[in-house]
Amino acid sequence: MEYFTLFMSAVIVNNFVLTRFLGLCIFFGVSKNLDASLGMGVAVTSIMTLSSALAWAVHHYVLHPQGLEFLTTAVFVVLIACFVQLLEMIIRKYSPTLYNMWGIYLLLIATNCIVFGVPVINAESGFNFTQSIVNSFGSGVGFALALVLMASLREKLRYADVPKPLEGLGIAFILAGMLALSFFGFSGMIPT
Repeated sequence: MEYFTLFMSAVIVNNFVLTRFLGLCIFFGVSKNLDASLGMGVAVTSIMTLSSALAWAVHHYVLHPQGLEFLTTAVFVVLIACFVQLLEMIIRKYSPTLYNMWGIYLLLIATNCIVFGVPVINAESGFNFTQSIVNSFGSGVGFALALVLMASLREKLRYADVPKPLEGLGIAFILAGMLALSFFGFSGMIPT
């Protein structure tokens, strides 16, 4: 039950995009297309989970025992950059269409504050390995959920009569605000 609560808290209550307002560059950039959003959500979730697992091991078996916690930021950035580079090579080779669809946003995963923030939060919260994985996976699923919801709404808006001044990013900000309000409704329902 503890892991389920942690997972649901990461997905809904502490959703990085809609309640903490992190990772908005990719959120607004990729959410124009549902397929790209789903793919980016899977990519960010996998990068976040894998990098958090390795970051946890490095933090608990190397940095903490040696008293090198001050290197946490640099080490986590290098780990995430390595995972993103590996993902980029795999996607480019096996799915060029997806690679072209993501464009620059694939490289932005390496500098995304969510992807970096989750391993840091896991380390600072003192999560064990399983809690770290559950929190990371839940955070990735929450990011993917926010992307897919936003992309679905933006695709529907293509057929709506949106006032001229609000077309494009203007209506996207309004939608993001409405989604954020709906996610804030879950605050306090699950202990964080």
